[in-house]
Amino acid sequence: MTIEHEMTRVELLQADDPSKYLLKDRREITAVLRRLLDARELVRARGTPDGDSFLTALLQVDEDDAVLVLDGSPDEGINARLGRAAQLDCVTQLDKVRIQFMLERPMLQTWGSGAAFRAAMPVELLRLQRREFYRLQTPATHALTCSVPLPGSGEMAWRIIDISGGGIAIAVPPNDASFAPGDEFPSCRIKLPDSPPIHARLTVRNLFRLTTRNGVGMLRAGCEFSDMPPGAEEAIQRYILKIERQRSARQRALG
Repeated sequence: MTIEHEMTRVELLQADDPSKYLLKDRREITAVLRRLLDARELVRARGTPDGDSFLTALLQVDEDDAVLVLDGSPDEGINARLGRAAQLDCVTQLDKVRIQFMLERPMLQTWGSGAAFRAAMPVELLRLQRREFYRLQTPATHALTCSVPLPGSGEMAWRIIDISGGGIAIAVPPNDASFAPGDEFPSCRIKLPDSPPIHARLTVRNLFRLTTRNGVGMLRAGCEFSDMPPGAEEAIQRYILKIERQRSARQRALG
């Protein structure tokens, strides 16, 4: 599991079906946390705002008292600073599903011969299937764009973050209100390398805010394709296969 990569903070802003991503039922949240505990999954925890991060794991999930306990860091200084943090931002993975939750006011305590953090159960938990969220991340060196006609603004070209045969995610300016779940944009154009432009209708399905560990933020609009011409999906799959082969070749070259 690439926990460093997973430390990007993801916030669900809007979705056509929020319950698909966000758990708020206490019993469902407890069930996920118990599975993390039983599987001994590693968790990357970071103090907010702008705090230290460390690898940890769940030590206890107490449903009766609605609290959980996280293992502490071997570094006493990190433990002391995180014990004063307003929140712990926790990210992990379970059965290839990204799990993320916030713990309010973690309390530093002794656990056995080491340190641990005790906190109230999270009130919500974000769950993201890789196939629903990641798709193929487009190369930064050869950025893809999608031209979207916006009412009253003309045609705008947005950077494509990731792509699959069923849709794309595009980077939306933080203050742009043009995208909301259910919005449809006909006559969009996706330009792939060595391929004619693909015309499609885009329907917005979700909107996430992403914040990297260095504080850089962006909005991600997940969009579904429709009204695609014959052969368009095949062209996208050929592009994806080509990029994946190039990445595999680079990885082999690096040993």
